[in-house]
Amino acid sequence: MKTLDRKLRKHMDLLLTRYPALESIKQNIIDAYLVMEETYKNGGKLLIAGNGGSAADSEHIAGELMKRFKTPRPVSEEFARKLIAVDPERGKELAVNLECSLTAIPLVSHEALTTAYINDVDGLGVFAQQLFGYGKPGDAFLGISTSGNSKNILNATVVARALGIQVIGLTGAKGGELSLVADISVNVPETETYMIQELHLPIYHCWCLMLEDYFFGE
Repeated sequence: MKTLDRKLRKHMDLLLTRYPALESIKQNIIDAYLVMEETYKNGGKLLIAGNGGSAADSEHIAGELMKRFKTPRPVSEEFARKLIAVDPERGKELAVNLECSLTAIPLVSHEALTTAYINDVDGLGVFAQQLFGYGKPGDAFLGISTSGNSKNILNATVVARALGIQVIGLTGAKGGELSLVADISVNVPETETYMIQELHLPIYHCWCLMLEDYFFGE
């Protein structure tokens, strides 16, 4: 069974203290986190997709990973010097203001591309097409679906698996087909859509906190 070190376990302990209903899926949450950690350690990125409220969650997650969540993420001294060498005035300001990222791409955010593909080709392949374009072996795909049966998410998982991209499912108690095809499936113990979404947010906040602590914490 995979475990977390003491530093990261504090985030899981806080999550379960605040949301005790998640205790039953504790190991799934940890296993999904460890896939993301390994992805970033190996130079990969996280690709995220969902529909409706889960589309908003996809953008939310990317926002927490691409800049600081709680912990400062200053650029390296070496890169700061390069910025200043390029432009002494702007570079000095950028060296202070830029923050290191954990690369995350929400596949819900590219309106021109997605609407063109939907109009010209296939609405249910819109995430699959982007995964094919952006993804590479060693990346991870986080598919968010409260039912676990969203067709555009399931199509994306086919491309992900063909590319050698690990699939994490974030869904509800029933799990749907997503829970069967994902490498790790986190099925929160609710069946009503809004209640499922209410439990998704603290889980992905916990993931973001743990990732930030691992890569940027002291």
